[in-house]
Amino acid sequence: MGQARVAGARGLVQQQTEGDGSETEVLRKGIHSSATPIRVGLLGVGTVGSEVARILTEQKEELQQRIGQPLEISGIACRDPEKVTFPWVDKSLLTTDTKYVATHSDILVELMGGLEPARSLVLKALDSGASVVTANKALLAKYGPEIYRAAEEDGVDIYFEAAVGGAIPLIRPLRESLVGDKVTSVIGILNGTTNYILDEMTTKGLDFDVALKDAQTKGYAEADPTGDVEGEDAANKAAIVASLAFHTPVSIDDVTMEGITSITADDIALAQAEHKVIKLLAVVVNGEDGVSARVYPALIPDDHPLASVHGSYNAAFVHAQAADDLMFYGRGAGGAPTASAVMGDVVTVARHIVQGGTGPQISMYRKFPKAPLSVSRAAFAVRFRVCDRPGILAAISKTFADHNVSINGINQDLKPTPHDPGYSGELQTLRVVTHLCNENTLRETVDDVCKFDFVIGEPSILREM
Repeated sequence: MGQARVAGARGLVQQQTEGDGSETEVLRKGIHSSATPIRVGLLGVGTVGSEVARILTEQKEELQQRIGQPLEISGIACRDPEKVTFPWVDKSLLTTDTKYVATHSDILVELMGGLEPARSLVLKALDSGASVVTANKALLAKYGPEIYRAAEEDGVDIYFEAAVGGAIPLIRPLRESLVGDKVTSVIGILNGTTNYILDEMTTKGLDFDVALKDAQTKGYAEADPTGDVEGEDAANKAAIVASLAFHTPVSIDDVTMEGITSITADDIALAQAEHKVIKLLAVVVNGEDGVSARVYPALIPDDHPLASVHGSYNAAFVHAQAADDLMFYGRGAGGAPTASAVMGDVVTVARHIVQGGTGPQISMYRKFPKAPLSVSRAAFAVRFRVCDRPGILAAISKTFADHNVSINGINQDLKPTPHDPGYSGELQTLRVVTHLCNENTLRETVDDVCKFDFVIGEPSILREM
């Protein structure tokens, strides 16, 4: 630990110190003198990185007062420095040499995204003695435990508030405030793009494609929205949250995910008729069968706090044994909100550097089993498109009964529109709501119902919250 701290980027042993000037003396008194700038290197200067650079530049004096030492941008690595035109970015700091920036900083802010070269650069930075602040959810969801362990071994900090929920302070409470409690579940709306799309479908009656296009026009969705609408973005965040909440390694490979591309205006209308809304949820639970981490669209009662989360906002509902229910809510994405979270981490890490120490390390001491999908139970709402003819209800009811899935209710009031697949003037929408049942059994039941020739297209399956 001492060797990494002194020999690496933070090892400014040559500075003037009182005492005998030994390595131990330097560490005891803090690595930096009050006049020594703390070097901040940036990997990436896009939407978030440019905002971080702006705050570091425009609020330099105030940040120094909060930290007790000045922050100095030591380098900004990006793909094409010529295309960076932000007026507050000093062009002399721009470079394509990511490795140099990573290993010649006291604090490395990694905002380039992706798995590689981000993973290698973060590990090189930690090994050089630099602390790391990152917003890279995909990186932490895949390699989090490896990176946390490297930071602990190198005696430096790894902070990542911005990786989940943008400006919402969720990571710090899970990592520190609730560390003395037992968190049993976290249910969250952790993707602003999908929440905006579903909210527009709900409030304006839009079809999915129209709502998605609107989200792209307004900058809430990427040109390629696959990672958002198919649930991968929320799944990455679910893995990070589960690891922190339950002190056990959970990777993206342990998360099951479903997106919102199959949600239709009919689903929205039926939910509203039952005083419910549809939200894409990230759900992590530490139960009797182990830890589960899942992402799926769900039906939420109107009176639940998560039902009131509109637009691109995010929220997380945390249940802990002693603290009971807690809710965190706010801007979940965007350059400025995410930069706020990044800078909160930068200031925290800088204060640790001034004091000559680090923050609490991330404990991954538990090795809980991963709960299999076969133990998952819920109430489901299944919407079928059927060619209306005598005997349909009897056939479907018998199939559910044969699989021992109890039906709570059936609705067939909603009329389809002429552009539905297989429309011949005889199509109807049939919605079956179940009591609590095993998910695998439910899906086997639905598969068998779909074998009937009167079923048209793919059914919609939604869980009740």
